[in-house]
Amino acid sequence: MRVHLLAVGRCKEAAIKSLVAEYGNRLRPALSLIEVEERRALPAAELKAREGQLLLEAVPKGATLVALDEHGKSLSSQAFADQIGRWRDSGVADLAFAIGGADGHDAALLDRADFKLSLSPLTWPHMLVRVMLAEQVYRAHSILAGHPYHRE
Repeated sequence: MRVHLLAVGRCKEAAIKSLVAEYGNRLRPALSLIEVEERRALPAAELKAREGQLLLEAVPKGATLVALDEHGKSLSSQAFADQIGRWRDSGVADLAFAIGGADGHDAALLDRADFKLSLSPLTWPHMLVRVMLAEQVYRAHSILAGHPYHRE
């Protein structure tokens, strides 16, 4: 199963890029990071809609889409691994995680999402969420493979 991380904004921080690559490259195939960005200064509602459109256009055809959303379902690492395992076992070829912009996801993206995931009730910087998500996807794959990376 191919895993894609779709994110609003371009990461300029070398440390963040390095950590996402560190966890993403441990996966086979490696996690793909797709960044989208609207450079025009738009009113907040229009910007949110445009970012949603760009993210939806970046979703691989036929992919299962997971929207990271503060109102999404909160899972333990084991439950997250179990969910990824169910998708894998049901034949999902592409799994795409969408990280929205500062104002969250547009309704069109949330409507299209197959699953809404909350990483935490806390608010995190969007660039840091990339690292946290990449690590949790790697952890999930480790759990599913019976690798000792994850310890309870």
